[in-house]
Amino acid sequence: MSETAAPHKVPVSVIGLGNLGRALAEAYLTQGHPTTVWNRSAGRADALVARGASLAATPADAVAAGELVVVAVLDYDTVRELLLPTAGALKGRTVVNLTTGTPSAARALGAWVADQQAAYLDGAVYAVPQTIGTAAAFVLYSGDEEAYRTYRAVLDAIGEGSLVGPAPELSSVYDTALLSGMYGMFAGFFQAVALAGTAGIGAAELTRPLVRWLTAAADALPAFAEEIDAGDYGTTTSNLEINAVGLRNILTATEEQGLPTDLLAPLLRLFDDQLRAGHAESSLSRAVESLRATADRR
Repeated sequence: MSETAAPHKVPVSVIGLGNLGRALAEAYLTQGHPTTVWNRSAGRADALVARGASLAATPADAVAAGELVVVAVLDYDTVRELLLPTAGALKGRTVVNLTTGTPSAARALGAWVADQQAAYLDGAVYAVPQTIGTAAAFVLYSGDEEAYRTYRAVLDAIGEGSLVGPAPELSSVYDTALLSGMYGMFAGFFQAVALAGTAGIGAAELTRPLVRWLTAAADALPAFAEEIDAGDYGTTTSNLEINAVGLRNILTATEEQGLPTDLLAPLLRLFDDQLRAGHAESSLSRAVESLRATADRR
């Protein structure tokens, strides 16, 4: 009886064993990939080594051991500090950088990796470490398209992946945009909780109807996106003038309750800018044009 050969498992090296790095290494081990790890504090690797990971003595050793080199550290300065001495070992490998940074840093790092005759993918991970490797996690990648196609199955071990484009910085642009939306929501939540608290309403008590309302409000975003992409801001519903009146009332009430209006006042300035330009009857989504105009002037 002949034996069937086991499918090839790509050797993976993980550089950086913070909360994310450890979760990544665990996901690769679970999928059966030969996994090499490195961290400045070697003790962070103990549990992974106990599961079968190999501990590299240096970042260069980690690079040499991996066909796919995954980096998850504090910032891009640290990525460069760790990878520069490994330049001679990078040729023919694929570097997947899952470190949070800026588009310009991703673009520069991608160019440097390409100069070393290696492939580069930049990735933005949307998951907490506990959900890495589950259906709740997803990752947006940008960079070398051939490398993404080659290693897609390996990359999907940490979460469902999507390639957003060939420019290395695109995933960072997506990340900055998505996190801006998230922090905008958090700002609104903090403002809401503080305002409710002036009347003795607890945060948990307020949050129940707030989540219900925000979930319903989020349903408007795809329609806003279509309006923005088309540049067509006609509406028969809640226009900019109505929203400006409503937001002005909110800011007045906020001041009357003794709270600052710093978080929401900039939004009213966008509304007023559009009103002055004669767009009172336009959709609320037209406020984005005031932001775009600022970028165009730079």
